[in-house]
Amino acid sequence: MPNFEPIVGRYFTIYVDGQPCRIYVEEAGDGIPLVCLHTAGSDARQYRHLLCDETITKNFRVIAFDMPWHGKSNPPPGFRDNEYRLTTELYKETVMTFCRAYDLVNPVIMGCSMGGRLTLHLALEQAEYFRSVIALEGADKLEPYYDLSWLHRPDVHGGEVCAAFVSAQIAPQSPDEYRWETLWHYMQGGPGIFKGDLYFYWHDGDFDDRSPRINTKNCPVYLLSGEYDSSCTPERTIDTAERITGARTTIMEGMGHFPMSENPELFKKFIAKVNQDTVSFLTKCLIPIQNANQVEEARKRKESNKYDTNKEESRSLLTGNKTQQVEKTKPIRSEKVFGRNTKVSVRYEAVSYTHLTLPTNREV
Repeated sequence: MPNFEPIVGRYFTIYVDGQPCRIYVEEAGDGIPLVCLHTAGSDARQYRHLLCDETITKNFRVIAFDMPWHGKSNPPPGFRDNEYRLTTELYKETVMTFCRAYDLVNPVIMGCSMGGRLTLHLALEQAEYFRSVIALEGADKLEPYYDLSWLHRPDVHGGEVCAAFVSAQIAPQSPDEYRWETLWHYMQGGPGIFKGDLYFYWHDGDFDDRSPRINTKNCPVYLLSGEYDSSCTPERTIDTAERITGARTTIMEGMGHFPMSENPELFKKFIAKVNQDTVSFLTKCLIPIQNANQVEEARKRKESNKYDTNKEESRSLLTGNKTQQVEKTKPIRSEKVFGRNTKVSVRYEAVSYTHLTLPTNREV
């Protein structure tokens, strides 16, 4: 018998924007659900190393799915009559519909690039549902820097030009084998899909005007950015962290834009600390479990004034917990020199909970 990998793949159909979409999903492991969102123009194969990592899957049920139009997931019927363009609302609807269909209970969600951007939107709007969000190469504000028209032209090979556009985003230290595997995923993308994804990534996904409203006490936020990422640069990640009080930031030395696929062994070292924090937080804090449908029902009841409008009392009713006591210490200043020799001043403070102590601003 062959030595099978532990990954199990399945298909099922969800309805997004009123259209049936046949979705392909892979998973491995047991424990805390960890939903993984792939980058623009690629698919969930980027997470195959994470799915096969027993140090991860012993605590997490890792779930990675191909977005509609990507990988093994089909586009909706009649796709030839429409140009694909991913909007913020469509992206949020797709991910939340997937979570509801999978009946996931308080998952952690991790996304890279466009997936990383989306996790920040979900941290703001779905804080009662997600245990925490992990944004890999994800920022709340980005600046487009190349012409998207090249990504879908009849006189240019679509797959090769997409791979060429992202090739410089991979760190020079990344193993050649995984560099080309990452690029191969882009070479196989459907026509116009990378361009359509970048509508969200470059344009529609900006929300730096609202990201300061994210409450990391309800939903911890982790920001991880590769030092060689010229798209979601370390500087843009740091700017995002400055706007999100309590976000914990790591600049990954020797890493580019695709940490989980371009250098999986190095990525383990960075993601291990996040996973340890997540497991520690969940075991020490009495966090009630809720699935996506329960959260939505609770919100509807809250909006109909069946719960007290006081924020702390309402959250207590929604979760069934008593409000936790918080004690803040004085701000502390520290400095860190990153791989680009950029000195950045960092301000953070420690918050003591009744169950544990966590830093609430950035750790770098």
